[in-house]
Amino acid sequence: MRYRRLGRAGLKVSELSLGSWITYHNQVDVNAAVEMMAAAYDAGINFFDNAEAYAGGRSEEVMGEALKRLAWPRLNYVVSTKFFWGLDRSGEGINRRDTLNRKYLMQAIDGSLKRFGLEHIDLVYCHRPDPHTPIEETVRAMSDMITQGKVLYWGTSEWPAADIRAAWEIASAHHLHKPVVEQPQYHLFHRERVEKEYARLYDDIGLGLTTWSPLASGLLSGKYVGGIPPGSRGAMDSLAFLRDGLTDTAKNAAVAELAPIAAELGGTTAQLAIAWITKNPRVSSVITGASRVDQLQSNLGALAVADKLTPEIIARIEAITAPLAK
Repeated sequence: MRYRRLGRAGLKVSELSLGSWITYHNQVDVNAAVEMMAAAYDAGINFFDNAEAYAGGRSEEVMGEALKRLAWPRLNYVVSTKFFWGLDRSGEGINRRDTLNRKYLMQAIDGSLKRFGLEHIDLVYCHRPDPHTPIEETVRAMSDMITQGKVLYWGTSEWPAADIRAAWEIASAHHLHKPVVEQPQYHLFHRERVEKEYARLYDDIGLGLTTWSPLASGLLSGKYVGGIPPGSRGAMDSLAFLRDGLTDTAKNAAVAELAPIAAELGGTTAQLAIAWITKNPRVSSVITGASRVDQLQSNLGALAVADKLTPEIIARIEAITAPLAK
């Protein structure tokens, strides 16, 4: 395992990390989480990603219980969570969802700390931008979490570049804790935001990236080339919104063209897709997901494939996928 700094911050995170979206509580119980997190840790992964909204808070509870059982030294691992959507989807409690106002944020952190069973969370993201709350209010709330010792670093997820810069400049002007990282979607078919929109932020403010959906929800694994297989993510009713993308004819044809390249390197199409992301030096960590240990181990095999990615091979990969990327 290799490690990279979180942008310009001093914190170092593993090149590959393990996330809990969709899987924890829904597909992965505490026992399975313990098994997978132990395997990840043994392989050198030190960064575990979560969010308040995942499984309505139960994902944090599963990970928190797993951390309790594993009893690792607290300095040895990094835990993140994200705030925006809240836990209350009933329509009541207007300040409890879809917001980044101070009232919500200052209570959200206490709820997450309780669910995790931790004294502090290493990294907290603002899960989406909130156009209805002044950015300064959000920045002050996030900075105060750090001042209070409840959080060590903060960042954003899927924020426009202009909003990230505005937040950083507000923090700088008022001597507050600045955002250090963004968590965007990034894969072979989704590249513009990371490679173009954020381009100036890396050097200007030292922005780091922890990217999500390296396999485009499974599309880049190749499992959907022949349709939606039973038991797959695409077959889940709760994820029906993904089906159009997963069955995209042109993208599946491109994935099929990647398979021989992956085979040449002794890997799978999924490993090739993850390996390609690691070649971007702006990416601090690639967040991977797994519902079984064998999936986790397969993802880890991407590091060996990455070592074999030459500029010529990368050019072949991008010639196939770039025309379909956005």
